[in-house]
Amino acid sequence: MSRTVLIVDDEESIRQSLSGALRDEGFKVFESGSGREGLELIRSERPDVVLLDIWMPEMDGVETLRQLKIEWPDQAVIMMSGHGSIETAVRATKLGAFDFVEKPLSLERLLVILQNASQIQDLARENQALRKQIQKNKLLVGDSSVMKQIQEMIRRVARTTGSVLITGENGTGKELVAQSIHALSPRYNKSFVEVNCAAIPEELIESELFGHERGAFTGATTLRRGKFDLAHGGTLFLDEIGDMSLKTQAKILRILQEQKFERVGGSQTISVDVRVVAATNKDLKVEIQQGQFREDLFYRLNVIPFIVPPLRDRPEDIPVLARYFLKEFSAAHARTPRELSSEALRVLTAYPWPGNVRELKNLVERLVILTPDSEEGHLISGAHLLSNLHDDSFSLRMEEEGLASQDPLTREEASGGAKNLRNARQEFEKELILKTLKEHDWNISRAAQALGIERSHLHRKIKSFGIEG
Repeated sequence: MSRTVLIVDDEESIRQSLSGALRDEGFKVFESGSGREGLELIRSERPDVVLLDIWMPEMDGVETLRQLKIEWPDQAVIMMSGHGSIETAVRATKLGAFDFVEKPLSLERLLVILQNASQIQDLARENQALRKQIQKNKLLVGDSSVMKQIQEMIRRVARTTGSVLITGENGTGKELVAQSIHALSPRYNKSFVEVNCAAIPEELIESELFGHERGAFTGATTLRRGKFDLAHGGTLFLDEIGDMSLKTQAKILRILQEQKFERVGGSQTISVDVRVVAATNKDLKVEIQQGQFREDLFYRLNVIPFIVPPLRDRPEDIPVLARYFLKEFSAAHARTPRELSSEALRVLTAYPWPGNVRELKNLVERLVILTPDSEEGHLISGAHLLSNLHDDSFSLRMEEEGLASQDPLTREEASGGAKNLRNARQEFEKELILKTLKEHDWNISRAAQALGIERSHLHRKIKSFGIEG
């Protein structure tokens, strides 16, 4: 997606040369020769960034900036001037300008500033969407006593500035807790910046967190702002912090203590105001004993601890979450609203959910998509649910215990009423498996991955259907 830039300058020669250079760099450019015309173009085109000259007749750049910020407070504006002064730059910054550049313009420096301004705009849009989603979701879904305690604790700590450490298994909703804390805090209108510490290679983590100067290493062709810099005034979410190296942990500790850092390859000290929320699925006390995590960093982060319990420990939340996801995905996929039978709810509650809420969410979306969109298909049965869990041992236990035996579909099958439906479903499943195997040259592992089931489960299906390669 190309970035849009509006150039507001009364000198036509500057507008033409600058727009030509920016178009060569892939930008979509609009031009305006006055402040009033520029305001009209912002209203109609909503550019990503505005390049605004200070010295213009009728309405100068400072007055244009003042009026602009009243209507579009989040608009990124870079001020330009051939007669710059510290006082003018400070005045423009106080009015909300993103940066200030002097003429004649350095294209290389301007491109870096445009890139940084665009990143800030992206984060602002993401955070607006996040706040709307958080308000829509009413924080965390769940009626269990432990979830109500977590929701209340979020409300209490959100307005503070203390560091937060969230622990819990994968898929329990640690990121949503972090987002909720930010959305309810005084920093809600600033950036929420997320870093997955486990997904970034060790050699790049420092550059990702602290940024780098041009020429700091091979490939560093421009200055890059790091996540701490981008999160200034807002919240930085360090996910999977237990996977961070000891070297990087030491630098994180220093920033938490001093709120200062230097970019990679730089010597300038940069001050930031950032609230850090960290999360991990590891037991950090065990990691400390094994020499894998700094004890001083643990206590610095663990000012406000949150423990998000696994889904199996709060079974009363499972029906609430399942119905919530059913409604969400039925609307998202334009399907007739689905419902769960009483037997399906009993199966859901009995299942141990090793993947926690994430697994439940994925299962419900799969059920919404695969349940036939017909009058008799709107009710999700226990048998249908079991067939989509892909856990043979659990399904066998459920059948032995009779938890799904009273399912409407099961009753019909017992009387022979749904024999054709069952046969049709089995025939469809057999054809789908056969087609997928052929597409992957009978490679069992790749076919199982494409079908979204375990390799051993596919082997049993092949054997039961009598499929031969």
